[in-house]
Amino acid sequence: MDFLTFVWLVVGLVCLVFGAEWLVRGASSAATKLGVAPIVVGLTVVAFGTSAPEMAVSISGALSGSADVALGNVVGSNTFNILAILGLSAAISGLSIEQRLLKFDIPVLILITVVVYGLILNDVVGRVEGAVLFLGIIAYTGWLLRGARKGESPAVGAEYKGAGESVEGSTFTQSIIFQVGLIIVGLSLLVLGSQLLVDSATEIASALGVSDLVIGLTVVAAGTSLPELATSVLAAIRGQRDIAVGNVVGSNIFNLLSVLGASAAVSSKGVAVNSEVIRLDYPVMLAATVVLLPICWNGFMIKKWEGSLLVLFYVAYVAYLIMEAGDSTAPELYRTAMLIIVPLVIIVYGVAGFQGWRKHRAAQRA
Repeated sequence: MDFLTFVWLVVGLVCLVFGAEWLVRGASSAATKLGVAPIVVGLTVVAFGTSAPEMAVSISGALSGSADVALGNVVGSNTFNILAILGLSAAISGLSIEQRLLKFDIPVLILITVVVYGLILNDVVGRVEGAVLFLGIIAYTGWLLRGARKGESPAVGAEYKGAGESVEGSTFTQSIIFQVGLIIVGLSLLVLGSQLLVDSATEIASALGVSDLVIGLTVVAAGTSLPELATSVLAAIRGQRDIAVGNVVGSNIFNLLSVLGASAAVSSKGVAVNSEVIRLDYPVMLAATVVLLPICWNGFMIKKWEGSLLVLFYVAYVAYLIMEAGDSTAPELYRTAMLIIVPLVIIVYGVAGFQGWRKHRAAQRA
């Protein structure tokens, strides 16, 4: 390992960030110009587009035999999205939650997370299982499109009709070509960046004696989640708080169904599952996902103190991974403390969420 390896790591991350940015910008603009409803763009193009780096890195890792990077990236990204991104976004100004996310999207995310946990218990996600997961994202996207068509108001249709009529044919065509060019350049940068990131991260892991799994759960996961971080934090600062939550929920669904599914489907042996993922990392992601529901039910928002607490839990989780990689006695003491603290916090979140749900039900009956 030399200095050039770190340079390629940084270059890979930069390519991923710019690639995702141009992919999302091009796809969003093209969708809007073609008359696709804004809600569909937000839940599909933005959420799925910002997860494109995870897709590129995980598939590249699966094809190159780095299964730990492929799976660790998915699990680490989902954990980072909820604890770090949602936590930081909420700590800035609090996050309001749309009821549709509570009634459908978050429960769907929890269900998918539980199902995938059942799949990995046999130590591998096979090609057939991967294909089934990938079909799941097609079904979910189809449901969003169908729901958007049913819910589209005449005003929205008129807005797009008027916009289409106000643009001359040649100008419209040139604009669409430019957006498609952005999409192609963005995808190309994602492919290049993913290869550089996987290669350099694997080399650094080997040189430092750190497992591929830990690198995938931390450096690669956080790096490929930078688009989600930028989108959600910026949305929170601008007051578009529902976008921040929708982006994370949609991205996590995409990661489990599309990223993990495609990675397992394209690999001849599927994606092998490290025992540490089953023992620690996936349960952490599952707990973070499940606790999201009662947090959001408490007043239909994630409060500043709740967001700060989520960030602290992510810091604690990463600290444990680092200590465990160092092979010291500290992780055992740390784990004992967390086994006491985490259940207490989950109980507090659960009670607060239940009270919020009861108030909502009472308000509906009134």
